[in-house]
Amino acid sequence: MRHTISVLVENEFGVLARVAGLFSGRGFNIDSLSVAETQDPTVSLMTILTRGDDQIIEQIIKQLHKLVNVLKVTDLQEGEYLNRELILARVNATEQTKPEILRLVEIFRGKIVDVSPKTYTIEITGGEEKIRALLELLRPLGVKEFVRTGKVAMPRGLQSVSA
Repeated sequence: MRHTISVLVENEFGVLARVAGLFSGRGFNIDSLSVAETQDPTVSLMTILTRGDDQIIEQIIKQLHKLVNVLKVTDLQEGEYLNRELILARVNATEQTKPEILRLVEIFRGKIVDVSPKTYTIEITGGEEKIRALLELLRPLGVKEFVRTGKVAMPRGLQSVSA
């Protein structure tokens, strides 16, 4: 089962390496990782997507709490948080495919962020399902390459990820 874990850490040298080392040292995988400063420049927020049953996730959370620079760990539960991801995709753009690409970009509320004589580069933000759906529709048109960010997540309502 996939879990999204929010980890508030001190923004110091080596913290990311220690968190990643915790996962690799125990044989756990990180499917997605996003790290950025919060409003307080001395604190960063890590959003980690990992897989495991409840016992494994509980073990990961306990081990994260033991790290010196970790301030708060939250296992975000499905439906109780918002999540987004960003993707940039370079697609072959011929005279025949350009109208279809533009139509799909509009439907998925994306943007064309770069145009060359033979390609369009598309930016799309959304949940994993939205991104997957767009990529499936673009593949027959010729996706040359794509890059994506890790998932970022935030609890709904008044809940907070900060300390």
